[in-house]
Amino acid sequence: MRSIYLDNAASTKVYPEVADLMTTTMLADYANPSAKHKMGVEAEAYYREARETIANTLKCKEKEIIFTSGGTESNNTAFMGTCFGMERQGKHIITSAIEHPAVYKPLEFLEQHGFSLTVLPVDEKGHISLTDLENAIREDTILVSIMTVNNEMGAVQDIAAIGQCIKAKNPKTLFHTDAIQAYGKMELRPKRDMVDLLSVSGHKLHGPKGIGFLYVDEKVKLSPLMLGGGHQNGLRSGTLNIPGIAGLGLAAKLSYSHFKEKQEMLYHLKDFFIDELEKIEGVTVHSEKGEASAPHIVSAAFQGVKAEVLLHALEERGIYVSSGSACSSNHPGISGTLKAIGLSHGDLDSTLRFSFSQYTEKRDLEECISVLKEELPVLRKFFKA
Repeated sequence: MRSIYLDNAASTKVYPEVADLMTTTMLADYANPSAKHKMGVEAEAYYREARETIANTLKCKEKEIIFTSGGTESNNTAFMGTCFGMERQGKHIITSAIEHPAVYKPLEFLEQHGFSLTVLPVDEKGHISLTDLENAIREDTILVSIMTVNNEMGAVQDIAAIGQCIKAKNPKTLFHTDAIQAYGKMELRPKRDMVDLLSVSGHKLHGPKGIGFLYVDEKVKLSPLMLGGGHQNGLRSGTLNIPGIAGLGLAAKLSYSHFKEKQEMLYHLKDFFIDELEKIEGVTVHSEKGEASAPHIVSAAFQGVKAEVLLHALEERGIYVSSGSACSSNHPGISGTLKAIGLSHGDLDSTLRFSFSQYTEKRDLEECISVLKEELPVLRKFFKA
């Protein structure tokens, strides 16, 4: 039976070239990049090349890229590293109701330690209101964190408009965006969009797990969370993860190679899949067609069937999807994102996420639709939600 992997928002297949490069860094160029000898210098070259590559994709300076262990560390570093250093200026933070746990959990931690948190509502498509944002920004607002692409339904926020709104109301307020579902699938320009901090994770763009980066505008004063040998200009101590860094750098390069063609292919697949889903009785698609939502994520409710039941029915047929954020899979419960967009109780409990990559083929989606048409009537009859 052929496997059809439609859970790319959770993790992606590593590019073969990335795996090969990482093998080289572990078996041949394995020296400590801080060593002063030739092998150390050769290992450090991977770090410098990856930082240059990533900086080029964002049109920023190389020194503004800090490598981390992934998106969660990037988000935590952005929040703790700025907020505790800006307490004298203010203690007010703004975020949205549909952020990833790697954003709202550390912000809840800050709230428990004396900071004030405003959570902006979203509309039925997952978008915040710029009017709500403007009204929420105060003189003591030190940070706004709004994700670029929602990880569950693919809603795309107008980051440029948000950045402009923030800086017009309070130029001292920092703007962070969780771009973990956006980087590699969309063009991101933090300088242009007035973004001060931006988080990315490698395994979402055909890179390795356990590596990510944080973009920090050179004007931002960031206090390090990791103290030690003073690596990465003192902002993140610890021996550089050269296999991960090299792999992430190459994954970034490959993701943005022939980028428009890849992006158009993903939009075509998404729109096709939405059209076919909407032809099935009792299916409600939460994601929008076209560029109003991310090119690789489709969220849909299948009335009359519990999400977990349908997920495992598809798994039995070799089709792998998600019932929400994989990062929250060990803590089952109703999605905060789906609650925030106002879904009915039935839709909350019957929603699946399908997510694609450049390895996804149209025939994969055609087969998925065919299986759904076969399985849904049976499941609705015997496993009614």
